[in-house]
Amino acid sequence: MSIPQELYPSQDDLPYEEELLRNPFSLKLWWRYLVARTDSPHTKRFTIYERALKALPGSYKLWYAFLRERLELVRPLPITHREYQKLNNTFERALVTMHKMPRIWIMYLLTLTEQKLVTKTRRTFDRALCSLPVTQHDRVWDPYLVFVSQRGVPIETSLRVYRRYLKYDPSHIEDFIEFLVNSGLWQEAAERLAGVLNDDRFYSIKGKTKHKLWLELCDLLVHHADVVSGLNVDAIIRGGIRKFTDEVGRLWTALADYYIRRDLTEKARDVFEEGMTTVVTVRDFSVIFDAYAQFEETVLLVKMEEVSEDELDEGEGNGEEDEEDDDDEDDRLHVAKIERKLKRFWLSDDKEVELRMARVEYLLDRRPELANSVLLRQNPHNVEQWHRRVKLFEGNPTKQILTYTEAVRTVDPMKAVGKPHTLWVAFAKLYEDHKDVVNARVIFDKAVQVNYKTVDNLASVWCEWAEMELRHKNFKGALELMRRATAEPSVEVKRRDFIEYALFAVKDQMTESSWAVLGIKVLVAADGNEPVQIKLHKSLRLWAFYVDLEESLGTLESTRAVYESILDLRIATPQIIINYAMLLEEHKYFEDAFKVYERGVKIFKYPHVKDIWVTYLSKFVKRYGKSKLERARELFEHAVEVTPAESVKPLYLQYAKLEEDYGLAKRAMKVYDQSTKAVPPHEKLSMYEIYIARAAEIFGVPRTREIYEQAIESGLPDKDVKTMCMKYAELEKSLGEIDRARGVFIYASQFADPRSDPDIWNKWNDFEVNHGNEDTFREMLRIKRSVSASYSQTHFILPEYLMQKDKQPNLDEAMDALKKAGVPEDEMAALEKQLLPDAGKTATKDSNRKVVGFVSAGVESQTEGGLKVAANHEDIELPEESDSEDDERVEIAQKDVPSAVFGGLVRKREEGDNNDGNGDDSAATKDTDDGARLGALERIKRQRRGAMV
Repeated sequence: MSIPQELYPSQDDLPYEEELLRNPFSLKLWWRYLVARTDSPHTKRFTIYERALKALPGSYKLWYAFLRERLELVRPLPITHREYQKLNNTFERALVTMHKMPRIWIMYLLTLTEQKLVTKTRRTFDRALCSLPVTQHDRVWDPYLVFVSQRGVPIETSLRVYRRYLKYDPSHIEDFIEFLVNSGLWQEAAERLAGVLNDDRFYSIKGKTKHKLWLELCDLLVHHADVVSGLNVDAIIRGGIRKFTDEVGRLWTALADYYIRRDLTEKARDVFEEGMTTVVTVRDFSVIFDAYAQFEETVLLVKMEEVSEDELDEGEGNGEEDEEDDDDEDDRLHVAKIERKLKRFWLSDDKEVELRMARVEYLLDRRPELANSVLLRQNPHNVEQWHRRVKLFEGNPTKQILTYTEAVRTVDPMKAVGKPHTLWVAFAKLYEDHKDVVNARVIFDKAVQVNYKTVDNLASVWCEWAEMELRHKNFKGALELMRRATAEPSVEVKRRDFIEYALFAVKDQMTESSWAVLGIKVLVAADGNEPVQIKLHKSLRLWAFYVDLEESLGTLESTRAVYESILDLRIATPQIIINYAMLLEEHKYFEDAFKVYERGVKIFKYPHVKDIWVTYLSKFVKRYGKSKLERARELFEHAVEVTPAESVKPLYLQYAKLEEDYGLAKRAMKVYDQSTKAVPPHEKLSMYEIYIARAAEIFGVPRTREIYEQAIESGLPDKDVKTMCMKYAELEKSLGEIDRARGVFIYASQFADPRSDPDIWNKWNDFEVNHGNEDTFREMLRIKRSVSASYSQTHFILPEYLMQKDKQPNLDEAMDALKKAGVPEDEMAALEKQLLPDAGKTATKDSNRKVVGFVSAGVESQTEGGLKVAANHEDIELPEESDSEDDERVEIAQKDVPSAVFGGLVRKREEGDNNDGNGDDSAATKDTDDGARLGALERIKRQRRGAMV
């Protein structure tokens, strides 16, 4: 066999060949030779590899490189190419010496897997597992499992491989189960999954919980119920229902679906019914009910389709009787139809469709009842749900009675949500509505023996029983019931109830030798946990109903006895006191009624006694009027003495009205005066207004001056002081007392900031314009500047929290807060008080007059004696409407500024002085005539201008 020419060594190969001849077993020389011939054809390189491996058959490096190059060569070729066979032969030769090398095995196995050689690949995998140590088997099993999971590999082969793998690593059973599910092997998948769930030591490597695996098993059993056998599906799912409470609805539906798939429809209905009657959540109930309704609708639809097919078959059969057809296909169809009819012949029924429709309607009609049962299973002591259940059976008295019976047996009054006594009342009302009063009385008699949680519940039952007797005209029976209910139990009854209560309390812990514990329980009950029947005789509701009955049906003596019993038990309310007194008053027992009022005002305190006092006093005054005036005064004095300030105003007004109508006006004024000191500060103003109005009406307007002064000095809030001052000033002005009115304005000005409260200043300004003169007007402006400066300084020293309260804080409140905090008044106000001129000095000449409001600020002034006050060089800004700034500036210019500054103005003034006096006289006459018609402000301005000239 001739060797191709390209395989012979070339001239470039001679150095490598010579070295190899000298040392053919050197791996380094062979590798250098291969590296040098990287670009040579693969046939030549393969020849070099073969020669090298013949010399070094145990070299892993040469074998791995050789196999890699062969793999690269066959990669673009189809798997049927002959090069694949050469590659496989090369792998087999390599494994003769490389059978312990896992990488060579894996390369070979992956190549065989791509070639789809199932048998050879399987056997090679087995050889690899036999050759490699166990510690390296995990590198083989991964591609082995990928291989057996491919399509085309027989299922039996895959199963055997997986079973062998689970012996090597049982933790990967989830992969096996997944393979079984994907392969459609439901039986073995279910068995394996059940085995996993029964193994307490199993740990999922995929992070699945037992709950999730269990749900997967349920789905597998349900969806393939016709294939899986050997497992108790019913027991498995029911066990899950008991264990996994959050999936109850889904599991009941799954169990029913299992029986549906096995064509056991009646068993499926039983499962649905059992599920709806055992679940305790509305969500689970909705899941089961919807599945049940869908199942019934599907069954009905299938049956209707079968009936339609049967009718169609009968029609076709009638038409075929007239024709003779020997076609084999038609015969087969005919035979199939006959067989289908015979198959269900014994099950067929003409009314089955109607039966199934009725079953669907019945199920839908039962939904409210079933949903209510679910809510009652959640809490069987929910009273409202029992009432709703009774309403569901409206029109069916039998079921309503059974429901009420079950309700009163089930509901524990100590655990009830709602009012358990309403069940007994409604139960008795049901019998009453059906004209069975005897049984209604029996129900009420049992109801009053129940140990309710509160006394009010038991009292309501007694009241309802009595009202039923009243509706049936049994008045004596109603009164007798109330007497029984309000009677205090005897000592024997109390002891018996205590023992029964104690037995009930310890019935679960009771043993033959626990009588000592029983005694302890009885003592505990006697301390305050006794049955409500023991405390029923102190129920106010029961007594109120009883006294209403006595007023309507009994006598005056019996009614008074009931009222006295209520008072003796100390359970009366102010309304009961008033009702008792009015009852006596209706029957002309006036003194007895007043005694009841006296008892009421002794029993109750404010605010509960307020209505009693008001009614008592009004009734007493109306009854006796002037005849018992001293007694009425004593009552009023006692009433206002015990009444708090917030509620005393109506009593004082009523007291003053008494004195005005039947007593002395002087005493009425004294009462009003007392009331102004007793009422709270926010009501003082209204009380003073009433006081002033009544004094003016009785004694005349001049007598109100003292009241105004008292009100202003009584400590009213600043805003009320300002209001009172304005009214006082209006009064003095109306009486012609201008000086007194001006004094009131001066006093009120200290409470009003000109910038935030201009009302007082505007009124004062109007007052001075109409009634004042130049001095009084200037005094008002001075006070205005002084007050403004005082409030400015107050702003400066206000605490931060007061300044941030509002953008424009209430200065009255701020000043009150500063006074309470102990902050002294500003120095300017103190100095003004010291330098305030006497009243006799107000009419002095302008040149000798000082502006009092600015003395403390140090404005430079000069008296006739030449004495000077310390100067303050800061400018003082005066209001725009004031002309005093201009006047003062002119005076300062005449006295302090040299005449050279004015220039020609001085000469003009001198020329005017040299003129004859006729012009002055005429001007003066004109000014005098005009001044008679001008206001005070305009006269002041003109006089100033004349002085300047």
